[in-house]
Amino acid sequence: MRRLCPSVIYPFLMASGLFLAGCQTVETTQPGVVGVDRSQRMMVSSEDINAAAGQAYDQVLAEAKKANALDRDPAQVARVQKILKRLVPATAAFREDAPKWPWEIHVFSAKEVNAWAMPGGKMAVYSGLIEQLNVTDDELAAVMGHEVSHALREHSRERASQQMAQQVALGVVGAVLGAPLAGALADPVDARDRVAALQRVRREVKEDFAALAEAFKRAKNILARAAPAPAVDPALFEKEAERALFAAASGLERAAGSYEDRLRGLASLRAPVGRFFDDVLVMAEDARVRSNRLALLNQTLSLFYRIADISSLGGTS
Repeated sequence: MRRLCPSVIYPFLMASGLFLAGCQTVETTQPGVVGVDRSQRMMVSSEDINAAAGQAYDQVLAEAKKANALDRDPAQVARVQKILKRLVPATAAFREDAPKWPWEIHVFSAKEVNAWAMPGGKMAVYSGLIEQLNVTDDELAAVMGHEVSHALREHSRERASQQMAQQVALGVVGAVLGAPLAGALADPVDARDRVAALQRVRREVKEDFAALAEAFKRAKNILARAAPAPAVDPALFEKEAERALFAAASGLERAAGSYEDRLRGLASLRAPVGRFFDDVLVMAEDARVRSNRLALLNQTLSLFYRIADISSLGGTS
């Protein structure tokens, strides 16, 4: 049957501001009586995907009700509910927790021959399936059972994880290729190493990178509106936060080691960068002070530009 998931659910995951969990290899079901066993790679938790599915399901039901297409035939509704009630106890053969899920099913009035199940047991059957095919209870149970299996195996969670993983991977690659000082296109092998290092370190210190990404995005926007001084002049500092950021950035300019080591060091800039934006008015009235503060931001950004433009990553990790 035509899948609604994760296409309907995915926007609710993104709108909720969820960060990716570490990728996990899981076995969502037991082999059961058929002996089928398959590991799955998950980056989204069951709790998150079920919550998003619940929101999506409520929206779909509301739209169907508004269109006068929800549960119009009481006999059809009673029929699918009776069949689902018979199917649910059998799910324990594959997942012990499944019979306790908040299973729910509705009939949509539509000519389409379709049925689906969202994560957590939210289901729908289209009247076209019942009427056009004139199915028996056993045939309808077979279709519904097939859809139940998708929910048990958490296929929507798996596909959402794949989509999110692709988005994160593309974001990291884009950050490396877009770094103005990195020369990624001139050395593809080096670019590959930087992508791998950025992925690993972001997982280790994802909160630091999320905060820095937002701060650096703000810095880029400021620098796009005004030109910095050619170099930083410590004599023009007025705030302790300026001195602290300059000391931290200057120390990291001389840092050596692998890309991972350097990125871990750069992650330590979260505190001085945050303090700088809290305590310092970048666009000061004094032109020399203003251009010097812009130069300090530019110097700090350039440390990352040698590896990747993390401002393009946003807060997603």
